[in-house]
Amino acid sequence: MSLLAIAAIPVQAVLPAAEVFAGTAVNVARPLLGLSALVAFLMVFKPLLRGLLRAAVLTVAPRLSVEERNARSKVRGALMLNRLANAYDEFQPGQAAELRALAGRG
Repeated sequence: MSLLAIAAIPVQAVLPAAEVFAGTAVNVARPLLGLSALVAFLMVFKPLLRGLLRAAVLTVAPRLSVEERNARSKVRGALMLNRLANAYDEFQPGQAAELRALAGRG
């Protein structure tokens, strides 16, 4: 037996284990590479995706105009004053009347 034949036996014995290790490493690395590519894609196109999402939301539920928001705020305020007036009605009727007058001004 020559010296080269003795040195070749351990390499041939280790080769299947190395192939299994390399296959396992590739199987673990492939999803990680895919996930990192997806994250990079989302980070690069984040402003575009955010704009598309906002446009879709505004298509479904458009934003109220300034006048509509002010009117809604006034109605909420009047309802709150009427609730307070109803709560004060039994114990402080004068205060309740003032609150109702404020709510009626709108």
